[in-house]
Amino acid sequence: MTASSVAVRPRGDVAHVKGESGEALWRLTVPQLVARAVEKWGARDAAVFCEHGARWTYAELAREADDFALGLLALGIGKGDRVGVWSPNRPEWLSAQLATARIGAILVNINPAYRVSELEYALNKSECAALLTAAQFKDGDYLAMLAELAPEMKECAPGKLQSARLPHLRAVVRTNGEAPGTMTYAEAKTLGEKENRARLDEISASLNPDEAINIQFTSGTTGAPKGAALSHFNIVNNGRFVAAAMRFSEEDRLCIPVPLYHCFGMVLGNLACISSGAAMIFPGEGFDPETTLRAVAEEKCTAVHGVPAMFIGELNHPRFSEFDLSSLRTGIMAGAPCPIEVMRRVVEQMHMREVTIAYGMTETSPVSFQSAADDPLEKRVATVGRAHPHVEVKIIRANGETAATGERGELLTRGYSVMRGYWNDPERTVEAVDKEGWMHTGDLAVLDSEGYCNIVGRVKDMLIRGGENIYPREVEEFLYRHPKVREVQVFGVPDEKYGEEVCAWVLLNEGGEMTAEELRAFCEGQIARYKIPRHIRFVKELPVTVTGKPQKYKMRAAMAKELGLREAETA
Repeated sequence: MTASSVAVRPRGDVAHVKGESGEALWRLTVPQLVARAVEKWGARDAAVFCEHGARWTYAELAREADDFALGLLALGIGKGDRVGVWSPNRPEWLSAQLATARIGAILVNINPAYRVSELEYALNKSECAALLTAAQFKDGDYLAMLAELAPEMKECAPGKLQSARLPHLRAVVRTNGEAPGTMTYAEAKTLGEKENRARLDEISASLNPDEAINIQFTSGTTGAPKGAALSHFNIVNNGRFVAAAMRFSEEDRLCIPVPLYHCFGMVLGNLACISSGAAMIFPGEGFDPETTLRAVAEEKCTAVHGVPAMFIGELNHPRFSEFDLSSLRTGIMAGAPCPIEVMRRVVEQMHMREVTIAYGMTETSPVSFQSAADDPLEKRVATVGRAHPHVEVKIIRANGETAATGERGELLTRGYSVMRGYWNDPERTVEAVDKEGWMHTGDLAVLDSEGYCNIVGRVKDMLIRGGENIYPREVEEFLYRHPKVREVQVFGVPDEKYGEEVCAWVLLNEGGEMTAEELRAFCEGQIARYKIPRHIRFVKELPVTVTGKPQKYKMRAAMAKELGLREAETA
């Protein structure tokens, strides 16, 4: 039974539905999930890191993680302690994910794009006792940034750090590079050699599936990031149902070019594979279209994950036709609104006939909706599917009343997948999760009579032009129909007359040329005149997060500065 194969429909015309609940939730911890995989598929490929030449079976992966877990115990890390990982996609990241869970330590995912002040905030907010770090990634010198925050590393013995600015951090383990006061991952693995391995089983047996095992910092557009605390129960079950929606088995091989620090990588990727015996294939440390295409072809991947921008990059790569992608069957496109035309090309040109769309947020572990492999193509290209098993969802109006099917409103989610709360932040937890357990997503959605959901924008994304509500997603979908348009983002900018005016940033296909007048002419007579962008800029790139999510607030600020605009004061 796949995650969306049961026709879960709203009752009457009320936009409120509960996912299928025929299969019981698994009361498993992450270590129990790994032990199950080793027992069932121990000799099969578990993980392949193409760039690093690492290849582990499930049995080998479990031993690797156990070695690191013993090293963490020797460093004084125990149940409930926080261990940060600041690294791109490397073998050590996967090992740390399983090793921390093995001993009940809480993995803290640190964004590879973070710089000094963000790193300081994340480490101190979560009170990390240990940090596994890469030497660098892209233009970020991680070891230099750490040395700036903790100059005491120059004088301390490895594992004995006492830092004024990072008062909780005791041990720094590096995957590569050189830095005083730290130890290598390989050295950390040998620290516990004399420990009794049976101790690991004793610790794992004492763990409760409802305990927090992971802190993920959400990439908010305003204010400091919030650390969503997720339990074994949250992420084990979400990964399992994600795999079911893709019809995963031990025969599948999933290409994972999305970052591990994000739920997309570590839950929809790693835990989905571990729950089904599929192999995890990592093309490189960061996303590169050609590297991803090569990994799919050489490793005969049956699935590949990505945000829309990644699929666009692969489809438009000049060497695209040179790679044999015929092994592909499925995968997930998520993380940002998925343009319908891109989805169609993925199905037709990448052979991903069973590709699924997933929707969720970090605070819900993350997936709430997912299309099924056997959903009609028109539903898979135009919606995010139906509610996941054991997940309850509803759409509400601005006054809090439940909306009708077909009516826009804010999407709320409730069930096993909702986070334990924001770490050390009860006030913001209460703001996000109400007394009845509903997670207020901030996303605008429509639920149809068959239970399929369409995400139409953000509550705060909606712009109001002269009293007319405009939803950027609707305008974007229309502009994607133009053959020259590769990517587009629509947002509002301040306007003295109308309050807000429509602005579009457009990335054209390679070699394409267009004027703003040409694009507006394309819109004339097709969409309401008030929706046609007044301001159009053709850009070479769009500001996005490391996971590919467009940062409209940066675009808005840049346009406001360019046009000499400022927000009007409102009540």
